[in-house]
Amino acid sequence: MKNEMHSQRGASLMEALIAVVLMSMCALGYAALQARGLSSNSSSMWRSKATLLAYEMSDRMRGNKPGTDAGSYNDLSGVAAAVTDCGTTSACAPARMALYDHYVWNQAIGRELPSARGVVCLDSTPDDGNSAAAACDGVGSTYAVKIFWQERGVDSRLAVAVRP
Repeated sequence: MKNEMHSQRGASLMEALIAVVLMSMCALGYAALQARGLSSNSSSMWRSKATLLAYEMSDRMRGNKPGTDAGSYNDLSGVAAAVTDCGTTSACAPARMALYDHYVWNQAIGRELPSARGVVCLDSTPDDGNSAAAACDGVGSTYAVKIFWQERGVDSRLAVAVRP
């Protein structure tokens, strides 16, 4: 009987040690899961912002039907100089309003998305291009509103086809 008690010594300590190791591994797994969730959440946040900004430009184009019909929104890329007389006066030509819309829109893109730029153009294949080359072919009657941004060092793109 005395020998049986001697062999049982330290068993509780081993059980406690194994429990601590298992709990630590579970905590690390939970932390990794939380980190992945945060990463996915930020990615969806950028895409949501890009979607809202693309639809904002679509609404601006629909609000300036004469400018859209005249092709004033075609091939708008980069950040143009501010058109200061539009937006404050009612006597703004449709072509200048298109430039103003593009300027204001690109300012919003720059504030909302990391390393972003926006392009508006006629494009028969709107879901192509990258931040270096928007791949606008100028064909057809469908406008493409394209937004490019950097997300964790990777190029991201959102393209919306607009038929005003």
